Amino acid sequence: MALSDDQLERYARHIVLREVGGAGQAKLLKSRILVVGAGGLGSPMILYLAAAGVGTIGIVDFDEVSLSNLQRQIAHRTRDVGRLKTESARDAANAINPDIKIVPHSERLTSFNIMQLLENYDIVADGSDNFATRFLLNDACYFARKTLVSGAVTEFDGQLATYRAWDRQAGQKYPCYRCLFPEAPPREEAPNCSETGILGAAAGVVGTLQALETMKEILGLGESLAGRLLIYDALSSLFRTVKVPPDPACNLCGTSPRITGLSAHTAA
Repeated sequence: MALSDDQLERYARHIVLREVGGAGQAKLLKSRILVVGAGGLGSPMILYLAAAGVGTIGIVDFDEVSLSNLQRQIAHRTRDVGRLKTESARDAANAINPDIKIVPHSERLTSFNIMQLLENYDIVADGSDNFATRFLLNDACYFARKTLVSGAVTEFDGQLATYRAWDRQAGQKYPCYRCLFPEAPPREEAPNCSETGILGAAAGVVGTLQALETMKEILGLGESLAGRLLIYDALSSLFRTVKVPPDPACNLCGTSPRITGLSAHTAA
């Protein structure tokens, strides 16, 4: 696709990168990314993907903006309190870049609607804050053969990985989310941020990294995080990456899977 004069100026710092160029920017403009959650992780993801010129960004969230969100959810403003997060994030993204399309999905994810949602997107970026949604997205992306870029953050720590266990090209076998977390931990071992707190900028770091990894997947740049887990410790200012092998006993992608379809399920 030919870029307009305005696009050439807007995306000039991408275009001068040899690894991106005009062809790469055209890929970004043609791409369709589904961001799940417009909160602490989703906010920086949406804004950076919008600024980068990702052509279509879907936003899934059924919640409304509250005052306590604003300490970390930078896509929203004080005047947005009480609005749907999808609408607030849409307006913030379009204020940065009116050149792209934002599609709000103001609904709760369930096993009944998720496959239809995924049909319209190339990559899924998970910024949710609960295990039910993460498991549902992992399973749905596996069956739909969609790349999943998943992030999580608690208090002062974050983690990030890319999952595409369905991709067996060149004999490579990647893990899925269930290879790392076969089942959700007990509720008392996984409290939410309203109970434990969270340093706002830590969510910003992880969400920004998610946007970066999503762009790498679109452009085919560098080394993917598929098969690796990136761990961030804000208090130590340390990043470390660990290899994650596929689990042959995984209930989803293992040699004898028990999960062969999506059960009736609603994400929290």
